[in-house]
Amino acid sequence: MAACGVGRLTRLPLCAQRSQVLRPIRRLLSCPGTVAADVRKEEQPPGSAETGSEDRTPKKRFSEVQKERREQAQRTVLIHCPNKISEKKFLKYLSQHGPINNHFFYESFGLYAVVEFCQKESVDSLQNVTRTPSLGTEAAIPFRSRFFNLKLKNASNQTSEQSRISCSNQSPPSSKKLFELLCDAESIDDQLNTLLKEFQLTEENTKLRHLTCSLIEDIAAAYFLDCAVRPFGSSVNGFGKLGCDLDMFLDLDEIGKFNAHKALGNFLMEFQVKNVPSERIATQKILSVIGECLDHFGPGCVGVQKILNARCPLVRFSHQASGFQCDLTTNNRIALKSSELLYIYGALDSRVRALVFSIRCWARAHSLTSSIPGAWITNFSLTMMVIFFLQRRSPPILPTLDYLKTLADAEDKCIIEGHNCTFICDLNRIKPSGNSETLELLLKEFFEYFGNFAFNKNSINIRQGREQNKPEPSPLHIQNPFETSLNISKNVSQSQLQKFVDLARESAWILHQEDKDRASPSSNQPWGLAALLLPSIAKNMSLAKRKRKKPASERIKNLLESIKSSSTEDSTNTNGKRTASTQA
Repeated sequence: MAACGVGRLTRLPLCAQRSQVLRPIRRLLSCPGTVAADVRKEEQPPGSAETGSEDRTPKKRFSEVQKERREQAQRTVLIHCPNKISEKKFLKYLSQHGPINNHFFYESFGLYAVVEFCQKESVDSLQNVTRTPSLGTEAAIPFRSRFFNLKLKNASNQTSEQSRISCSNQSPPSSKKLFELLCDAESIDDQLNTLLKEFQLTEENTKLRHLTCSLIEDIAAAYFLDCAVRPFGSSVNGFGKLGCDLDMFLDLDEIGKFNAHKALGNFLMEFQVKNVPSERIATQKILSVIGECLDHFGPGCVGVQKILNARCPLVRFSHQASGFQCDLTTNNRIALKSSELLYIYGALDSRVRALVFSIRCWARAHSLTSSIPGAWITNFSLTMMVIFFLQRRSPPILPTLDYLKTLADAEDKCIIEGHNCTFICDLNRIKPSGNSETLELLLKEFFEYFGNFAFNKNSINIRQGREQNKPEPSPLHIQNPFETSLNISKNVSQSQLQKFVDLARESAWILHQEDKDRASPSSNQPWGLAALLLPSIAKNMSLAKRKRKKPASERIKNLLESIKSSSTEDSTNTNGKRTASTQA
């Protein structure tokens, strides 16, 4: 099940010393053709590099990463283990079927192990010695999968050699823990990078997501032999947080693909197929059958819902073993292309993901976003707003989509359902930004920029990176980067937009106030990003203040302008380090 987002933080006493964060023990070996060697490099703390300085090592294309992950998942198994198990004997038993590349344990309705072999043939070997369970009065539906259940023949022998198994964390930190980590940070830049490190998907969680898709692919392949089930959205775009849902789509494009090189002679052979009136009906029929299979035959798949009349038909279910809430669609290629675009933007500059994660956390803390569909701003909309803001910096931190299109070559050309989705896919050909602004300044300027944005007449467009007149009267208009006639924020109400503006102005005011009088490092008072995650001061205003004629948001805006005009140097200070106040 998806973990809940961080709620509002309350004022909590701080520990005198920063508590140690336990990191999961990872066992990564080196087998040819794996991404294990890349993992250590990728796990460098996000804040370890100086602001504006980027890693110059070659970066992999999105398609390359996804291909490697899929191959990795195909030689991986998921095993439900007894709580009392000898890890040493467990690995020795599995090693009979071939060398193991890496493994980890986690807890979700029991103890589970994710084991990646070095060769795919090892999975077949393990399946060949696995039996269908005998359930006594109940009947088992025989299904050959890569999801196993391990039982002990002699539990006493295992217990005698048992050592405590280290489990990988699959959940974000609690509000209390996050608050303590943020208040112990040395600067606002450090706070944003700390939040990113605590919330971003871990290597283990990423592997589990791709494995879950691979297990669903095994089920779909019973009907569609050459199909692929691919994750998209937050699970692969670099902006997913621990506990987020798993979006996946059934890719049928490779089935029966015509290969001119294999066509010999004067004949052309085609498959006999069923015909239906439209693509939508075909999608509904396919998902209906897959949904039935998941419900009746899919190990660990529970709560299956077939939502076939939605604009984008889907099957929703919970994968109990992994703990993921899953949405399965079919041939959703534009969504995958959007995931690739966000992956590129997140990989271009180390500040992008840190800022996006912090803005999303801030929005969730103030109930600007919600896991329930409604009139709220979505995480995708917030991400587009951050990208647009970074395109507007001087010099720009991120390039526009139109510029990325000009860098594309013939190999990058992509037209999906009549929509031009072309942009450069090779990260190494995109010139890094010369902008060296700190995260602290960017956070402050983000709130100020959108606290004064003319939402009533302008729209947000990352293709061109500039404000445009709104083509429709929706309160918030953010152009879909590929389906340009669509507004991705059409659902947002005027009241929710105004709430966002009010909170943005208030947050900018809080950060500017801190510039004037920073709290002492020994103080227990929340500061920086931690202060922004506390309940809005506008909600807790006294009755007398609420009776003032001028709205709170406008008063904060005027205060902010006066602070900026009187202390310009403070607002542009890029040092970012906490300093003790020298005032009495």
